Amino acid sequence: MLSERRLKVLRAIVQDYVGTEEPVGSKALTERHSLGVSPATVRNDMAALEDEGYIAQPHTSAGRIPTDKGYRLFVDKLAGVKPMTAPERRAIQNFLDGAVDLDDVVARTVRLLAQLTRQVAVVQYPSLTRSTVRHVELLSLAPARLMLVLITDTGRVEQRLVDCPAPFGEASLADLRARLNSRVAGRRFTDVPPLVEDLPEAFEAEDRGTVSTVLSTLLETLVEENEERLMIGGTANLTRFGHDFPLTIRPVLEALEEQVVLLKLLGEAGDSGMIVRIGHENAYEGLNSTSVVSVGYGSGGEAVAKLGVVGPTRMDYPGTMGAVRAVARYVGQILAES
Repeated sequence: MLSERRLKVLRAIVQDYVGTEEPVGSKALTERHSLGVSPATVRNDMAALEDEGYIAQPHTSAGRIPTDKGYRLFVDKLAGVKPMTAPERRAIQNFLDGAVDLDDVVARTVRLLAQLTRQVAVVQYPSLTRSTVRHVELLSLAPARLMLVLITDTGRVEQRLVDCPAPFGEASLADLRARLNSRVAGRRFTDVPPLVEDLPEAFEAEDRGTVSTVLSTLLETLVEENEERLMIGGTANLTRFGHDFPLTIRPVLEALEEQVVLLKLLGEAGDSGMIVRIGHENAYEGLNSTSVVSVGYGSGGEAVAKLGVVGPTRMDYPGTMGAVRAVARYVGQILAES
């Protein structure tokens, strides 16, 4: 365990390096921070921190910079989450409140996160498997063709065409719509299949084929595998950090194009807690020079998806964590009210 004094020195090194982009020397530390000890003592503490792998010397006769291990300790023990100011909170709320639908909410969230953090923002669409049915609409397009519209509690809308085996009248359509919603509205997707399995039996023999076809389309929509969608923004922000990446930002850009990689980085959607992955903690090699800050968002107490940012390890962790958490909270409120 590091002493309290060495933790203070490590905190000062991280703060200075993030702020100045320059390796930090003992003289600068004692001038900028009230550490209460002599420069010689600070030098000894820095040597100890280096021996234990928390800081490193990038060049001979230069100052020190934090390592992944040093950033990890800073985030776990020292950082805290920087609260958003009242004007910042109002700006977030005003920006997101203007959204007209789920796509607009996600697009605005990506832009806002990228602007607030000056990093790459990643937002996952709400997961269908964690959603609740708000309403099922059935529309007649032709005597034997219907449109099925599934609306979720998160504002997600899925539309499917249904080709019926026989013409289906307006009275039967209204009856099916009413019966279907009485059974599934407000229910979790995973609960729906057993609730509707006997529904065809409530209809005349000539309509049962169509009812079964509609139910099959609905159930397919509920369990589709390709539901995981992401929106990404602010990639151009990486160009400001060229010197933070050892050789080139190309591996980072290539990793950001891989949706599966990003979904793994964000973490499991059901986990609402904040996750900070630093440098080599990211399993994907192309992102070993980056950090990822992510958190779950959703309506009610459960996360239905994740959002977060990707940037260099030399990151303002308290500010980034505060922004990510605040935006997630507001997006959750919008979904709850939509």
